[in-house]
Amino acid sequence: MSFTLAIVGRPNVGKSTLFNRLVGKRLALVDDQPGVTRDLREGEARLADLRFTVIDTAGLEEVTDESLQGRMRRLTERAVDMADICLFMVDARVGVTSTDEVFADILRKRAKHVFLAANKAEGAVADAGVIEAWNLGLGEPLRISAEHGEGMSDLHAALMPLADDFKRTRTVETPLTDVDVSEDDEEGPRKPTGDRPLQVAVVGRPNAGKSTLINEILGEDRLLTGPEAGITRDAISLRLEWDEMPVRIFDTAGMRKKAKVQDKLEKLSVGDGLRAVKFAEVVIVLLDAAIPFEQQDLRIADLAEREGRAVVVAVNKWDIEDDKQNKLRDLRASFERLLPQLRGAPLVTVSAKTGKGLDRLRSAVEKAYDVWNRRVTTAQLNRWLAGMVEAHPPPAPGGRRIKLRYMTQAKTRPPGFVVMCSHPDKVPESYSRYLVNGLRVDFDMPGTPVRLTMRSQSDKNPYKGKTKAAPSKLRKHLSPRAHDK
Repeated sequence: MSFTLAIVGRPNVGKSTLFNRLVGKRLALVDDQPGVTRDLREGEARLADLRFTVIDTAGLEEVTDESLQGRMRRLTERAVDMADICLFMVDARVGVTSTDEVFADILRKRAKHVFLAANKAEGAVADAGVIEAWNLGLGEPLRISAEHGEGMSDLHAALMPLADDFKRTRTVETPLTDVDVSEDDEEGPRKPTGDRPLQVAVVGRPNAGKSTLINEILGEDRLLTGPEAGITRDAISLRLEWDEMPVRIFDTAGMRKKAKVQDKLEKLSVGDGLRAVKFAEVVIVLLDAAIPFEQQDLRIADLAEREGRAVVVAVNKWDIEDDKQNKLRDLRASFERLLPQLRGAPLVTVSAKTGKGLDRLRSAVEKAYDVWNRRVTTAQLNRWLAGMVEAHPPPAPGGRRIKLRYMTQAKTRPPGFVVMCSHPDKVPESYSRYLVNGLRVDFDMPGTPVRLTMRSQSDKNPYKGKTKAAPSKLRKHLSPRAHDK
């Protein structure tokens, strides 16, 4: 998806109708009575060659209390803050109301990019409303009809320039992952630069101290903090020089168990956090020293590993621990037991409040990034593989011996290796883990995700599956012809 479009406006101006048209399905309820849509609804939209995420919002109303309408307004404002582009819809048949003017003023202040659309504009009866929409000060109104599909080409033409800009931005921000390795490639691992800084995401449960930690790294109170859990709602990215290392750091909302996430705002926030993990190269999983390694902490760490990101585990609030030595020993034992897929990953104790341990955290992040970029030559790998097979030969399931012929590194970021062998489908998972753990130890790759693929060479055999030799060119001359019989 190249960008996110939020459709906003008064109740009953046709937002859900346009949403359904863009996603090509009847996902949102549509009715003549206002206030049918109450939650935010996301969908994958198509408009000619454009692909983007569209958000259907509740109708904006002038309320500020804790009523249902007040909560719906706050939810819509949240969508405005989250979206890349806002499409502000007015009813061309009704004309511009005082409520439209209030919300147009809000959008001018809060939204990044705003387009004005005059809906229900089919026919001459809507001309007056379209002309009146100019008074909102949001530029030329797009004359559309969500119900009949009129004006979609104008909407496409308005979105296209911004879509190209967002695509270029996303290309720069998206980390390079699963990079192919060539033996002839002499270029070493990519070093962070000002144009492409090291991208770090700080994730964890609510109130673990993520925003406080980032404020301490920045050296200023840039992010809102407090004793209440769930203050951070957006995945906020900040650029900085962390001890002369260019870094782009993501502060994410706290992630709770799925069953406990009922609030719609929190669901969106958690989704933002998950997306931040995908944009990161190194993920710092921040734990609370008082209650470390809860189930949600383990899930977050496992998610980062499955996404193929380098992981650093940081234990916060270390300044209030009394028995630090025994606590650290217990933490390391729990880490090895509960997260075997991240065996050897850096475990750092920090205090976001006092700033103690941040130098160790920075060194751990840099080391994890270097390991994530690690390259091993084919000659080294094959010498190592011979030793591993000699020490522990692969099993022979069903009496069929598995031969490991040779090994090479196919990818980096994270490191990915290919072993050419016979019967790759018969290699047990336990033997693959044996090889992966050996790679981590012998080539100094602790904690980083390692991908190991077993592959067969039999696909290259041109005679595979053939039971009969191909006929020779002389056979047709030697065999009697049918018409000679």
